[in-house]
Amino acid sequence: MPLQELKIVVGSEKAEELADALLEKGALSVGIEDAYANTNNEQALFDEPGEVAEDEEIQLWDNSLVLSLFQENVQVESLARELLQELRISEKKMMIQEVEDQDWVRLTQSQFDSIPISDRLWIIPSWRENEDTVEYVIRLDPGLAFGTGSHPTTYLCLSWLDENLLKNQSVLDYGCGSGILAIAAKKLGANPVVGVDIDEQAILASHENAKNNQVEIDFFLPKEFQQERTFDVVIANILSNPLRLLADMLAHYVKPGGSIVLSGILKPQQEEIIQIYQEWFDIDLYQEKEGWICLAGKKKE
Repeated sequence: MPLQELKIVVGSEKAEELADALLEKGALSVGIEDAYANTNNEQALFDEPGEVAEDEEIQLWDNSLVLSLFQENVQVESLARELLQELRISEKKMMIQEVEDQDWVRLTQSQFDSIPISDRLWIIPSWRENEDTVEYVIRLDPGLAFGTGSHPTTYLCLSWLDENLLKNQSVLDYGCGSGILAIAAKKLGANPVVGVDIDEQAILASHENAKNNQVEIDFFLPKEFQQERTFDVVIANILSNPLRLLADMLAHYVKPGGSIVLSGILKPQQEEIIQIYQEWFDIDLYQEKEGWICLAGKKKE
């Protein structure tokens, strides 16, 4: 039986209220995304480490896309119009389309293939057979936290680690997401390896993924992290806005002569980020992939 997908773009102040109301009206699922995700107008949201109170409201996108699924027999348009009027919400855009109901688990699995980073390093989902000829295998399934190796920025960071990381170097993965970069570093011989993320769900996912890959890595929220530590390699696959604001802190974590690797940066943002980090590093473009870039540099001694 087909389902109906309802998409409504609203302001950030009304997104959660609308999402809750849609669930109360019988939506099978509801989610909130950036209406401009994966475009140049994407709005990066992040919290400064240690500055967000636990009871503080979650920040949402100025143009929030509220997605919901309904059964075929629901009068979705009239339901949505009544709900918007009741909540006094003026939507910026609304769209309804039919989607085929199917085995979503099997569909997701079929779309998530093994990802070769190099001849020796592969990302392989749990339901696929191992590659006997591959030296380093990371088992990782799609989940809540960002980072499966399929996104260009994650791929670029994995490539840098595969090509440049030396055994027994210490590594900090700042903004660890799923923990994939930290896990790769550990499998490639780094020691110790530490991951930091502002999202508690990311920390939980990283711990679980590390356990599944039989590696021991310490993961922390920023407030729990030992600020005086320094590392041979600091890698931050986040976004350009936090990279701008966190530059001084990230530079502090790199040992003199150590390496910094930055990604989550669009090509037009390259020169600005390089200029910021040149205060501490000899830094330049490492690689570009699908409009995203990865920068790498050595800390000045």
